[in-house]
Amino acid sequence: MRLNDDDADVSDPVPAVVGATCLYAVYDPVTRRCTMARAGHPPPLIVDAQGKVTVPDLPAGAPLGLGLGLVPFESVELELAEGSVLAFFSDGLVESRDEDIDVGLRRLGAALAQPGASLEDLCSRAMRTLPTQTAADDVTLLLARTRALQPVQVASWDLPKELVTVPTARRLAARQLREWGLEPLVTPVESIVSELVANAIRHGDGPSRLRLIQHRVLTCEVSDTSTGQPRPRHPRTLDERGRGLYLVARLSRRWGSRSAADGKVVWAEQDLPSAAGAL
Repeated sequence: MRLNDDDADVSDPVPAVVGATCLYAVYDPVTRRCTMARAGHPPPLIVDAQGKVTVPDLPAGAPLGLGLGLVPFESVELELAEGSVLAFFSDGLVESRDEDIDVGLRRLGAALAQPGASLEDLCSRAMRTLPTQTAADDVTLLLARTRALQPVQVASWDLPKELVTVPTARRLAARQLREWGLEPLVTPVESIVSELVANAIRHGDGPSRLRLIQHRVLTCEVSDTSTGQPRPRHPRTLDERGRGLYLVARLSRRWGSRSAADGKVVWAEQDLPSAAGAL
Protein backbone atom coordinates (compact mmCIF):
# COMPACT_ATOMS: atom_id res chain seq x y z
CA MET A 1 0.00 0.00 0.00
CA ARG A 2 1.20 3.53 -0.75
CA LEU A 3 -0.57 5.48 1.99
CA ASN A 4 2.21 8.06 2.23
CA ASP A 5 2.55 9.06 -1.45
CA ASP A 6 0.78 12.40 -1.14
CA ASP A 7 2.79 13.58 1.85
CA ALA A 8 6.13 12.04 0.96
CA ASP A 9 9.23 14.25 0.93
CA VAL A 10 10.74 13.72 -2.51
CA SER A 11 14.16 14.78 -1.20
CA ASP A 12 14.17 12.01 1.41
CA PRO A 13 15.57 8.77 -0.08
CA VAL A 14 13.88 6.74 2.68
CA PRO A 15 10.10 7.40 2.62
CA ALA A 16 8.31 7.65 5.92
CA VAL A 17 6.30 4.66 7.08
CA VAL A 18 2.65 5.67 7.29
CA GLY A 19 -0.34 3.50 8.17
CA ALA A 20 -4.05 3.94 8.70
CA THR A 21 -6.20 2.42 11.42
CA CYS A 22 -9.59 0.95 10.62
CA LEU A 23 -12.63 -0.41 12.46
CA TYR A 24 -15.17 -2.39 10.43
CA ALA A 25 -18.58 -3.60 11.58
CA VAL A 26 -21.49 -5.38 9.87
CA TYR A 27 -24.85 -5.55 11.69
CA ASP A 28 -27.64 -7.96 10.72
CA PRO A 29 -31.03 -6.55 11.81
CA VAL A 30 -32.64 -9.97 11.31
CA THR A 31 -30.46 -11.92 13.75
CA ARG A 32 -29.22 -8.88 15.76
CA ARG A 33 -25.68 -10.21 15.27
CA CYS A 34 -22.85 -7.74 14.71
CA THR A 35 -19.47 -8.80 13.30
CA MET A 36 -16.50 -6.52 13.96
CA ALA A 37 -12.81 -6.42 13.13
CA ARG A 38 -10.18 -3.74 13.65
CA ALA A 39 -6.77 -2.79 12.34
CA GLY A 40 -5.03 -0.90 15.13
CA HIS A 41 -8.13 1.22 15.82
CA PRO A 42 -9.76 1.68 19.26
CA PRO A 43 -12.70 -0.71 19.77
CA PRO A 44 -16.18 0.83 19.88
CA LEU A 45 -18.26 1.43 22.97
CA ILE A 46 -21.58 -0.41 23.18
CA VAL A 47 -24.33 1.21 25.25
CA ASP A 48 -27.49 -0.86 25.82
CA ALA A 49 -31.00 0.58 26.17
CA GLN A 50 -30.57 0.79 29.97
CA GLY A 51 -27.37 2.84 29.70
CA LYS A 52 -24.86 0.07 30.51
CA VAL A 53 -21.55 0.66 28.72
CA THR A 54 -19.29 -2.19 27.56
CA VAL A 55 -16.14 -2.40 25.44
CA PRO A 56 -15.99 -5.53 23.23
CA ASP A 57 -12.80 -7.56 23.33
CA LEU A 58 -11.58 -7.24 19.74
CA PRO A 59 -8.15 -8.48 18.55
CA ALA A 60 -6.18 -5.34 17.70
CA GLY A 61 -4.62 -6.26 14.36
CA ALA A 62 -1.93 -4.20 12.64
CA PRO A 63 -2.78 -0.80 11.09
CA LEU A 64 -3.36 -0.91 7.35
CA GLY A 65 -0.12 -0.41 5.47
CA LEU A 66 2.12 -1.55 8.34
CA GLY A 67 1.36 -5.27 8.51
CA LEU A 68 3.02 -7.88 6.36
CA GLY A 69 -0.32 -8.96 4.90
CA LEU A 70 0.28 -12.58 5.95
CA VAL A 71 -1.86 -12.69 9.09
CA PRO A 72 -5.62 -12.31 8.52
CA PHE A 73 -7.59 -9.92 10.68
CA GLU A 74 -9.63 -11.68 13.33
CA SER A 75 -13.30 -10.84 13.69
CA VAL A 76 -15.66 -11.14 16.64
CA GLU A 77 -19.42 -11.71 16.43
CA LEU A 78 -21.72 -10.32 19.12
CA GLU A 79 -25.47 -10.36 19.67
CA LEU A 80 -26.76 -6.87 20.40
CA ALA A 81 -30.00 -5.99 22.17
CA GLU A 82 -32.41 -3.87 20.18
CA GLY A 83 -31.87 -0.19 20.83
CA SER A 84 -28.15 -0.53 21.61
CA VAL A 85 -25.92 2.38 20.63
CA LEU A 86 -22.61 1.67 18.89
CA ALA A 87 -20.05 4.45 19.33
CA PHE A 88 -17.18 4.57 16.83
CA PHE A 89 -14.54 7.22 17.42
CA SER A 90 -11.01 8.33 16.62
CA ASP A 91 -8.35 8.19 19.34
CA GLY A 92 -8.26 11.99 19.47
CA LEU A 93 -11.63 11.86 21.22
CA VAL A 94 -10.41 9.76 24.15
CA GLU A 95 -6.65 10.30 24.32
CA SER A 96 -4.41 13.36 24.62
CA ARG A 97 -1.01 14.30 26.00
CA ASP A 98 -2.58 15.14 29.35
CA GLU A 99 -5.16 12.35 29.55
CA ASP A 100 -4.76 8.57 29.46
CA ILE A 101 -7.01 6.66 27.08
CA ASP A 102 -8.74 4.81 29.94
CA VAL A 103 -9.77 8.16 31.44
CA GLY A 104 -11.07 9.30 28.07
CA LEU A 105 -13.04 6.09 27.57
CA ARG A 106 -14.73 6.46 30.97
CA ARG A 107 -15.55 10.08 30.18
CA LEU A 108 -17.05 9.17 26.80
CA GLY A 109 -18.98 6.23 28.27
CA ALA A 110 -20.50 8.45 30.98
CA ALA A 111 -21.61 10.96 28.36
CA LEU A 112 -23.30 8.27 26.26
CA ALA A 113 -24.99 6.42 29.15
CA GLN A 114 -28.25 8.35 28.75
CA PRO A 115 -31.17 5.97 28.06
CA GLY A 116 -33.71 7.37 25.63
CA ALA A 117 -31.58 10.28 24.41
CA SER A 118 -31.40 10.92 20.67
CA LEU A 119 -28.18 10.29 18.80
CA GLU A 120 -27.84 14.02 18.13
CA ASP A 121 -28.12 14.81 21.83
CA LEU A 122 -25.61 12.10 22.70
CA CYS A 123 -23.10 13.49 20.18
CA SER A 124 -23.51 17.01 21.56
CA ARG A 125 -23.13 15.77 25.12
CA ALA A 126 -19.96 13.83 24.25
CA MET A 127 -18.41 16.84 22.52
CA ARG A 128 -19.16 19.17 25.43
CA THR A 129 -17.15 16.93 27.77
CA LEU A 130 -14.00 17.15 25.64
CA PRO A 131 -10.96 18.75 27.25
CA THR A 132 -9.07 21.37 25.25
CA GLN A 133 -7.46 19.70 22.24
CA THR A 134 -4.56 20.81 20.11
CA ALA A 135 -5.21 21.60 16.45
CA ALA A 136 -3.36 18.45 15.38
CA ASP A 137 -5.75 16.10 17.20
CA ASP A 138 -8.43 14.49 15.07
CA VAL A 139 -11.81 14.15 16.79
CA THR A 140 -14.46 11.99 15.17
CA LEU A 141 -17.55 10.36 16.68
CA LEU A 142 -20.06 8.19 14.82
CA LEU A 143 -23.11 6.79 16.63
CA ALA A 144 -25.52 4.13 15.36
CA ARG A 145 -28.56 2.68 17.15
CA THR A 146 -29.52 -0.90 16.39
CA ARG A 147 -32.98 -1.92 15.26
CA ALA A 148 -34.45 -5.38 14.75
CA LEU A 149 -36.74 -6.37 11.89
CA GLN A 150 -40.03 -8.16 12.46
CA PRO A 151 -40.42 -11.77 11.19
CA VAL A 152 -43.03 -10.64 8.67
CA GLN A 153 -40.34 -8.55 6.95
CA VAL A 154 -38.04 -11.51 6.25
CA ALA A 155 -38.30 -14.70 4.22
CA SER A 156 -35.49 -17.24 3.83
CA TRP A 157 -34.96 -20.66 2.32
CA ASP A 158 -32.13 -23.22 2.42
CA LEU A 159 -31.29 -24.42 -1.08
CA PRO A 160 -29.54 -27.69 -2.03
CA LYS A 161 -26.58 -27.72 -4.40
CA GLU A 162 -28.56 -28.82 -7.44
CA LEU A 163 -29.27 -27.10 -10.75
CA VAL A 164 -33.02 -27.65 -10.32
CA THR A 165 -32.71 -25.30 -7.33
CA VAL A 166 -32.60 -22.23 -9.60
CA PRO A 167 -36.20 -22.36 -10.91
CA THR A 168 -37.38 -23.37 -7.44
CA ALA A 169 -35.67 -20.32 -5.90
CA ARG A 170 -37.28 -18.11 -8.56
CA ARG A 171 -40.75 -19.42 -7.73
CA LEU A 172 -40.22 -19.02 -3.97
CA ALA A 173 -39.07 -15.41 -4.39
CA ALA A 174 -41.94 -14.53 -6.76
CA ARG A 175 -44.54 -16.02 -4.40
CA GLN A 176 -43.14 -14.07 -1.45
CA LEU A 177 -43.12 -10.80 -3.36
CA ARG A 178 -46.76 -11.26 -4.30
CA GLU A 179 -47.63 -11.94 -0.65
CA TRP A 180 -45.93 -8.65 0.23
CA GLY A 181 -47.83 -6.81 -2.52
CA LEU A 182 -44.63 -6.17 -4.50
CA GLU A 183 -45.75 -7.53 -7.88
CA PRO A 184 -43.81 -4.86 -9.86
CA LEU A 185 -40.55 -6.31 -8.51
CA VAL A 186 -41.25 -9.94 -9.45
CA THR A 187 -39.61 -9.91 -12.89
CA PRO A 188 -36.32 -8.16 -11.97
CA VAL A 189 -35.97 -10.08 -8.70
CA GLU A 190 -36.52 -13.40 -10.49
CA SER A 191 -33.60 -12.55 -12.78
CA ILE A 192 -31.40 -11.49 -9.86
CA VAL A 193 -32.23 -14.64 -7.90
CA SER A 194 -31.46 -16.81 -10.94
CA GLU A 195 -28.01 -15.31 -11.39
CA LEU A 196 -27.00 -15.28 -7.72
CA VAL A 197 -28.29 -18.78 -6.95
CA ALA A 198 -26.68 -20.20 -10.10
CA ASN A 199 -23.34 -18.65 -9.08
CA ALA A 200 -23.68 -20.06 -5.56
CA ILE A 201 -24.30 -23.55 -6.95
CA ARG A 202 -21.47 -23.25 -9.46
CA HIS A 203 -18.81 -21.94 -7.04
CA GLY A 204 -19.93 -23.12 -3.59
CA ASP A 205 -19.15 -26.50 -2.03
CA GLY A 206 -22.40 -26.98 -0.12
CA PRO A 207 -25.96 -25.72 0.22
CA SER A 208 -26.79 -22.07 -0.23
CA ARG A 209 -29.40 -19.81 1.34
CA LEU A 210 -31.76 -17.26 -0.19
CA ARG A 211 -33.10 -14.43 1.96
CA LEU A 212 -35.47 -11.58 1.09
CA ILE A 213 -35.73 -8.56 3.41
CA GLN A 214 -38.33 -5.82 3.07
CA HIS A 215 -37.50 -2.65 4.95
CA ARG A 216 -36.69 0.71 3.35
CA VAL A 217 -35.64 -1.24 0.27
CA LEU A 218 -36.03 -4.82 -0.84
CA THR A 219 -32.81 -6.75 -0.28
CA CYS A 220 -32.11 -10.09 -1.95
CA GLU A 221 -29.27 -12.08 -0.36
CA VAL A 222 -27.71 -15.36 -1.44
CA SER A 223 -25.11 -16.95 0.84
CA ASP A 224 -22.80 -19.84 -0.05
CA THR A 225 -19.76 -21.64 1.32
CA SER A 226 -17.21 -20.18 -1.10
CA THR A 227 -14.86 -17.51 0.24
CA GLY A 228 -14.09 -16.13 -3.23
CA GLN A 229 -15.68 -12.74 -3.82
CA PRO A 230 -17.65 -12.22 -7.07
CA ARG A 231 -16.00 -10.14 -9.77
CA PRO A 232 -17.64 -8.90 -12.98
CA ARG A 233 -16.03 -10.43 -16.04
CA HIS A 234 -15.44 -8.93 -19.46
CA PRO A 235 -17.01 -11.44 -21.84
CA ARG A 236 -16.31 -11.35 -25.54
CA THR A 237 -19.12 -10.96 -28.03
CA LEU A 238 -19.70 -14.68 -28.55
CA ASP A 239 -19.14 -15.79 -24.94
CA GLU A 240 -22.21 -17.45 -23.43
CA ARG A 241 -21.17 -16.79 -19.81
CA GLY A 242 -19.78 -13.90 -17.82
CA ARG A 243 -22.69 -11.45 -18.06
CA GLY A 244 -24.56 -12.43 -14.91
CA LEU A 245 -23.17 -9.81 -12.54
CA TYR A 246 -23.62 -7.07 -15.14
CA LEU A 247 -27.28 -8.07 -15.33
CA VAL A 248 -27.53 -7.97 -11.52
CA ALA A 249 -25.94 -4.51 -11.49
CA ARG A 250 -28.33 -3.18 -14.15
CA LEU A 251 -31.41 -4.51 -12.35
CA SER A 252 -30.38 -3.30 -8.88
CA ARG A 253 -30.09 0.08 -7.21
CA ARG A 254 -26.82 -1.30 -5.86
CA TRP A 255 -25.24 -4.67 -5.11
CA GLY A 256 -22.20 -6.10 -3.35
CA SER A 257 -20.83 -8.92 -1.24
CA ARG A 258 -19.47 -9.45 2.24
CA SER A 259 -17.53 -12.21 3.95
CA ALA A 260 -19.30 -14.49 6.42
CA ALA A 261 -18.07 -16.98 8.99
CA ASP A 262 -18.73 -19.92 6.64
CA GLY A 263 -18.36 -18.28 3.24
CA LYS A 264 -19.84 -15.11 1.76
CA VAL A 265 -23.10 -13.28 1.12
CA VAL A 266 -23.91 -11.61 -2.20
CA TRP A 267 -26.71 -9.05 -2.02
CA ALA A 268 -28.70 -6.78 -4.31
CA GLU A 269 -31.17 -4.02 -3.48
CA GLN A 270 -34.36 -2.88 -5.21
CA ASP A 271 -36.29 0.31 -4.55
CA LEU A 272 -39.74 -0.43 -3.17
CA PRO A 273 -42.73 0.67 -5.26
CA SER A 274 -43.91 4.04 -3.98
CA ALA A 275 -47.33 2.67 -3.06
CA ALA A 276 -45.91 -0.17 -0.97
CA GLY A 277 -43.74 1.68 1.54
CA ALA A 278 -41.72 -0.06 4.23
CA LEU A 279 -43.13 -2.38 6.83
